Amino acid sequence: MDTFENLVRAEFAPKNTYLNTASNALLPARTVAALQDAVRLRAEGRALDPLFADVEACRAAYARLAGVPVERVAAGATVALYTSLVAASLPPGAEVLTAEGDFSSVLNPFHARGDLKVRAVPLERLAGSVRPGTALVAVSAVQSADGRIADLAALREAARGHGARTYVDFSQAAGWLPMAADACDYGVSIAFKWLLGPHGAAFLVVPEDFGDLTPVQAGWVAGENPWDSCYGPVPELARSARRFDSSPALFDYAGLRASLELVEELGVDAVRVHDLALADRFRAGLGTLGHTPVPSPGSPIVSVPGLGRLQPELAEAGIAVSNRAGNLRASFHLYNTAADVDRLLDALSG
Repeated sequence: MDTFENLVRAEFAPKNTYLNTASNALLPARTVAALQDAVRLRAEGRALDPLFADVEACRAAYARLAGVPVERVAAGATVALYTSLVAASLPPGAEVLTAEGDFSSVLNPFHARGDLKVRAVPLERLAGSVRPGTALVAVSAVQSADGRIADLAALREAARGHGARTYVDFSQAAGWLPMAADACDYGVSIAFKWLLGPHGAAFLVVPEDFGDLTPVQAGWVAGENPWDSCYGPVPELARSARRFDSSPALFDYAGLRASLELVEELGVDAVRVHDLALADRFRAGLGTLGHTPVPSPGSPIVSVPGLGRLQPELAEAGIAVSNRAGNLRASFHLYNTAADVDRLLDALSG
């Protein structure tokens, strides 16, 4: 049986020290091949049925990762699209509780409504800030800027105590952090970060009763029988979360199918152990250099205040990291090694 390292080395051969998965992941070799096959199929004029089958295979794979029945998973393109869908379901004047500085795709559609009460508090105070009258709490499971992890169990308990729903973005978590089916009412994720997919695919998990969502974006793919729903009003919406689908970017899902197969082969638990070991190695090394990262225990994203200015210099040296509001952000995933960590530390020590 292939070991973790053998599987990874067969799929990735980066030409630099790539420590920027929190922006976007490297594509596995099998994903590149699947994308090429999909493009060739289209170029040759063959039927696109296999590409539509890829969408359903991806939906099923994500359902397994999320621990929910496949009937609760919608397939779309962006987090912002699904945030907009959730925002559209709220009555005028409803209060939405958010975390300060969270990713804009999780927040902006609520602000854009113009008639909602959007309240922001520090992430650490989120669960304790749910109050009577709070209709929805929206938050990223892992903060993009600095890797801090939301206490979803406490948030879920607080929300239930006040009759509020929860909307959680797993974009910086899915693929390395186990997801629980009951972690939230609505769960969303794009696929081009820790799930190793191309840009252009996203998933929404909804409650069994759809959670008061209205499929205002529904087109032909949202029909119970899509190919009978191409003209005129959709005669019958899908009886599953597919009613919240948007027309799929077929090439992206063709590649994503291969990526999700690799994630499942490796196992989220094994990926998590690998990623966190590297992040902890980096944190320890920063301490010896006199730098203190933003506290984000248990996260593969490490943010170092004041060092973001070094990003261009590091890029010139072949080390890919991000500058986020002046902080240097490094993120570690399955294709990274201890040597990558040490190279970054050496560069920072100079």
